[in-house]
Amino acid sequence: MHIKEAIRSRRAVKNFDPAHKISAAEQAELFGLAQQSPSSFNIQHWRFVNVTDTATRQAIQDAAWGQAQVTEASLLLVLCADIAAWSKQPERYFASAPQPVRDALVPMIKPFYEGREQVQRDEAMRSVGLVAQTLMLAAKGMGYDTCPMIGFDAGKVGEIIKLPADHAIGMLIVVGKATKPAHPKGGYLPLSTIVVENHF
Repeated sequence: MHIKEAIRSRRAVKNFDPAHKISAAEQAELFGLAQQSPSSFNIQHWRFVNVTDTATRQAIQDAAWGQAQVTEASLLLVLCADIAAWSKQPERYFASAPQPVRDALVPMIKPFYEGREQVQRDEAMRSVGLVAQTLMLAAKGMGYDTCPMIGFDAGKVGEIIKLPADHAIGMLIVVGKATKPAHPKGGYLPLSTIVVENHF
């Protein structure tokens, strides 16, 4: 599927075939494509909790106001951000880069993030947003549908997945084979409203 078609046809689907399975090879391909997303200093803050246990899925569905797609979709992913990733072996983010690049960028990470908690969280959540969109477009290109979800109790889901204290949940994403199309698109604001030249 061409990227333009994937962008235009990606929708938040609510109804999935509960019998459909996504193979381990397809999952690896999907996660590998998502991994190509950009992140500040190549920190790759994202962490995907792939919920495969039936009871755990049911508990998350209960924390998501009973939304059926949580248990019916082929994959349930809790997209998390490691807010403190900047401080964890930062040299690993440039392990494959030329030495001059490593020498220039690795020492910049700590001064940029240290003591700036809002910047740390903002950047981690930006990374989750970027990887989420890449993941959804990759899934569409592979013939699957998705639904990004914020309709859940993040505290309860955090308890269920044993979220570390220095992590945050960005969203849930379900992936699978749609059984019903999404509702018609609600419409878009005119470009004259969303594109501002030079200043407001």
